[in-house]
Formats: sequence, structure tokens, C-alpha cells
Amino acid sequence: MFSKNMCMLLRKVLSFAAIALCLISITACNNDNTDATGNSFDSSNNPDVDNLVANPDSSGINVPDSFVAKIFADSIGETRHIVVSQNNVVYIKLMALKDGKGIAILKDRNNDGVADQLKYFGDFAGTGIDIYDNNLYASSDEGIYRYKINSDGYIMDTNLPTTIVEGLIARNEHQAKAFTIDPNGNIYVNIGAYSNACQMEDRVPGSRGMYPCPILDSAGGIWKFDANKINQKYKDGSRYATGLRNVVGLDWNTQTQSLFVMQHGRDQLADMAPKFFDAEKSAEIPAESLYELHQGDNAGWPYVYYDPFQKKLLLAPEYGGNGKRKADSSYLNPIANYPAHWAPNGLLFYTGNQFPAKYKNGAFIAFHGSWNRAPKPQQGFCVVFQPFKDGKPFGDYEIFAKGFPGTDAPLQNPGDAAHRPCGLAQGPDGALYVTDDVKGRVYKITYSGK
Repeated sequence: MFSKNMCMLLRKVLSFAAIALCLISITACNNDNTDATGNSFDSSNNPDVDNLVANPDSSGINVPDSFVAKIFADSIGETRHIVVSQNNVVYIKLMALKDGKGIAILKDRNNDGVADQLKYFGDFAGTGIDIYDNNLYASSDEGIYRYKINSDGYIMDTNLPTTIVEGLIARNEHQAKAFTIDPNGNIYVNIGAYSNACQMEDRVPGSRGMYPCPILDSAGGIWKFDANKINQKYKDGSRYATGLRNVVGLDWNTQTQSLFVMQHGRDQLADMAPKFFDAEKSAEIPAESLYELHQGDNAGWPYVYYDPFQKKLLLAPEYGGNGKRKADSSYLNPIANYPAHWAPNGLLFYTGNQFPAKYKNGAFIAFHGSWNRAPKPQQGFCVVFQPFKDGKPFGDYEIFAKGFPGTDAPLQNPGDAAHRPCGLAQGPDGALYVTDDVKGRVYKITYSGK
């Protein structure tokens, strides 16, 4: 039996031990699971580096000699567009909510090229994300929201976004509101057309195209809003450019001070007009096209499409085209073209100094892979580099990253691909980040040569 004094002494020792353990626990939490603003990281939903990446050096993709591709993070969610702050804080927009949240924050705290800190916030899914004037902007399929970033690169209050634009059209086709922001604070947002070719009956063989296409009043183009103005409605924006079926990859070029976009070309030429197109032709036409846009430009959808073999804009069959008839010369011509149905989802002009000089001011394009190349195998699933000179495409594009796991073998269904590139971002050190919206993998590509 312990004496009364011994019992009291034992209670004090145990009490001091409990306090010490508690302090150690708190310190560990603050060191490992808290961001610069004091917002806690839930370790159950935000695993450490060992759980984020099993083998970071085995990215599984092929890049040019002297480049290194690492898995920066894995299983983040359906990762779409991505942006990196000047403090190397990585923000990713999720197409579907993960545990009720739609934006991921990642940080590589020990600078080994692999994320070791993860947090989710924001209760809306979507595609677009960008940084302007120390603010993070992110889009749902119906609006754009803003979060203030502090000096450490983190969000000051993840629970209180400011509404910038609301009430954008969100229909069942091409609903993603991808956007970019220019240095003057203008937001350029895609309003995708909810149609393949603006037929009276969408995707019905023989159905005539509507002229003028009524969809173009509110979709099928790029709308401009003010990044500094809150609570804007659809009517407060202006139509910047029209005749674009759907744009997911877009970027502001600081060298030319102009907007560039990648259009998703139309589908099903053989199905809609079998008299003029067979399945083989339909798999290779029309091109996926790069446009440089200015106020008032009209790229011609749904009336025209670009034939990469005849190298010209042709009149669409729903509007009297026969596979040879040239389009009206008033429509904007693309400045570069890529294989049909590759589905461009990311566009980035490289302005860093890490990569060799030939990459400076050129464009990286992430092709997601589409579904409309049957009977031929599906293609895309790669990142290409388009050289530029004096602000214009210069020479042929080059495959920069390919071999994303699950895409090496011929695929009849793009949904069978294990990883499909989507978003692109440049880090402050000049590294290139690539997202995958199937498994939620994030790749970081660096240059190791001299």
C-alpha cells in the first residue's frame, strides 16, 4: 500500500507527464499540420509524403533528354487546372468534390520535388484557377470566386470567398468555366457551346444547322469580366470573341499582350453527313486549333471547321458544306493546328529561365484525349511544345511528355486511360507542373542539363 504522501507525489508526476505529452503533441501538430496562417491540416484527409507518393522517381512518362519528371503528388482528386504562387504553394482546382471540398493546396516544404503538405478547401467543384494581384481566383461551372493570399503564399481565410461572377450558364455539355486573367485584371472566361454544330436537333443526322446560331448570344465564345469587381452577373460581362465551340486551355501571352486559346473541334462529321465523310476521314477531321484572339474576333463555329489536310477553313455540312467548299473569308483563321479529337485541356506560355532557351515564350499544350477517333485508336494523352518566334508559332510542334501510364497501348475508349494530362502551370523556379484528372496525379518536370 502507498502512503498518502506517496499517492500525492505520484499524482503530481503523472500530471506533469500528461502536460508534457500534450505540449509535445501540440508542437508536433503545429510543425507538421498547420499552414502559415494557422489553419490546421487534418492528417486523416491530408497524408504525409509517404502516403502522397509511393515512388516519386517512377513517374512513368517520357520526357526529352536532360529533363526529369517526378510524381509531385498522387490521388489528389479529379485535378483540372493548376497554378503555383511565388512562394511555391501549389493550388489545384478539382472537377469533383473530394470530401466535400473542391480546391487542393500542396506544398513541398523540404524542396525534394515532392509535396509533403496537403489541404482541401472550397465547397465548389470546377476547372479554372489563377492568381492575380495576391488573390487566388477559382471557378465553378456557374461562377468565379476570389480568396486573398497572404505574404507566405497561403489563403488568408479559406472559408470566406468573395463572389466575382455568378449566374454563368451551366448546361450538360461543355460546362467548364476555364479562364485566365491578364495583367490589367481582365478575366477571360470560356462559355462553351451546349451543342456540337448548332443543329435544329443536336447530333441528329440530316438535321440542318440554325442560322444565325442562337447559341452564340450567350455561349460559344469568350466573355470578359473585371477581376476587381465583385458580384458581377452574366449581363455585366462583354463578349470578347465568338465562334468557339469550347475552350478549356487558354492563356494570356505577356510577350504579345494578347489572349490565346485552344478550341475543341466539332465531332461526328461522318455521322452527320455520311454522303461526304466516311469514318476514316471523320477520325482525322477537323483539327484542334490554336487561335490568337482580340476584341470582336469570330472563329466561325458552327458554320466552319478547319481541314488539316486541305489546310483551310471549310463550310460545315449542316450549312451547305460538302467537304470541299471554302468558308467565308471573314472568319478568323487558326494560327496553328493539331491532330483531330486530341482534346486540348491546358495551354501555358513558358516564361521561365530553367528550361533551355528554345522553350522561352513557346507554348505547352496538354492534350487530354477524346472519344471521336473511332474506328482508329484514340490519341492525345500527351503534352506538346509549340515553338514560337516573334510572338507567332514557328515550325512544327514537338511531343514533350508522353507515355502517361495506361495510354501506351492502343485505346478504343479514352476512359480506359489510367492517367490523362489536363492542367499546366509554371513554378517560380521554372519547373513545369502537369495534372492528371483521372487518378489525381500531379507531375513536376524539371531540367537537369546545362
